[in-house]
Amino acid sequence: MSKIKFGTDGWRGIMARDFTFDNVRMVSRAIAAYVNSLGIAERGLVVGYDNRFLSDKFAEEVAETLAKNGIPVYMTEKFTPTPVTAFAIKEYHAAGAIMLTASHNPPEYNGIKFIPEYAGPALPHITEEIERNIRGLEIEDNLVVENDLINQAEIKRINPFPAYKKHLAEIIDLDIIRQANLKVVVDPMFGCGIGYLEEILREAGVQLEVIHNNCDPLFGGSMPEPSQKLLVELKNRVLVGKARLGLALDGDADRFGIIDDNGEFITPNMFLPVLFYHLLTVRKMRGPVARTVATTHLLDHMAEHYNLGVEETSVGFKYIGQCLMEKDVVLGGEESGGLSIKGHVPEKDGILATMLAAEIVSHHGISLTQLMEKITDQFGKLFSERQDIKTSPVEKERIMNMFNKLKLDNLAEQKIIKKVAIDGLKLVLESGAWVLIRPSGTEPLFRVYVEANSIEEMHKVQKEVKEVLGLT
Repeated sequence: MSKIKFGTDGWRGIMARDFTFDNVRMVSRAIAAYVNSLGIAERGLVVGYDNRFLSDKFAEEVAETLAKNGIPVYMTEKFTPTPVTAFAIKEYHAAGAIMLTASHNPPEYNGIKFIPEYAGPALPHITEEIERNIRGLEIEDNLVVENDLINQAEIKRINPFPAYKKHLAEIIDLDIIRQANLKVVVDPMFGCGIGYLEEILREAGVQLEVIHNNCDPLFGGSMPEPSQKLLVELKNRVLVGKARLGLALDGDADRFGIIDDNGEFITPNMFLPVLFYHLLTVRKMRGPVARTVATTHLLDHMAEHYNLGVEETSVGFKYIGQCLMEKDVVLGGEESGGLSIKGHVPEKDGILATMLAAEIVSHHGISLTQLMEKITDQFGKLFSERQDIKTSPVEKERIMNMFNKLKLDNLAEQKIIKKVAIDGLKLVLESGAWVLIRPSGTEPLFRVYVEANSIEEMHKVQKEVKEVLGLT
């Protein structure tokens, strides 16, 4: 069985072992077959790439393969963030895009994301068809007949950033940012967001300090994930420089990290309610909010107050993107650091998120922490945490068997009032606290998400869930 599988956000593999030129060529042919089957191949595909080791060479291989299969290519001139590549689909009226990136994974990984014509992550029925095409190619099926070189389609070089930047100026209040005289520290974490966020902020009159803005395929010996533990230097620079914000991007700039002026790491579960509040009270936007099953219910409390709906989805931004397209939501987000808003492409965008943070601080004149306190005073304070619990393959199978037969009416001395089986098992308690247990699809690992009304309640729920399932 092939190792090439599309997960929650594309196919990823270790370079030289799984992610090879032969496999990249095969995936490109499978995508070409899918696009050709839709009858829209003449519109072409955008090809973007990050700044990992050999990403530009892999991108050239993709472009040549597509061209041989009769599909015109718009290839970015240089490394380009995923959201900018996605936006290029709209700009060039393309049939989709292929993005070469492993996002926030360690440096030995690379990957491919396919972004269909709607400019958001590919939904499962699309990636399943691409995987079927791959299976066909593996058994030497003549699924795609490559044209002779003389008949190959054209490859054009493009720079989608100016159009993306112009679009962002239409959905971000740059004037209010200009008036605020902000000082900001930016950390692109050695990723392909280098130069993008900085340019937009500079043009908005922001005083900048930038760190980790040189291309390093080893990511400084770490990984480009804007988590609290990996943004220590950004935190220190914010405090020492007395900046208003520290803004970070992950490896392909589709996720965000935020440090407030007091050095506090603003989790996505904190920022999403702040952004929702800003969209509702300042921009006067109205519409549902979309969140994954693992994301804070503070959004629900706010939506209920404003008589708005909540769309709860499986984990994976592709489902949030679907809500942005089909449910007219004003905001879609996930606890892992992805978001987009109405009026933007249905792809998660760290550049958009960080620019919105700058707009919020500029407009309200207070820190994000202070604004969060104002919101929790009105809607209640919640405490959330995700724990990744490793186990053995044998133990995982045992727990999964128990998991599927689990009949539980009470937890942490409370009645379970709702069970949600959208993605894993989510139990909602009478106090409003909840727990979500999700097994990893690829590792002997369980992810346990808990949100509660106090730290004590959160710890109690965590402890009991682990005892019930035999997780240690």
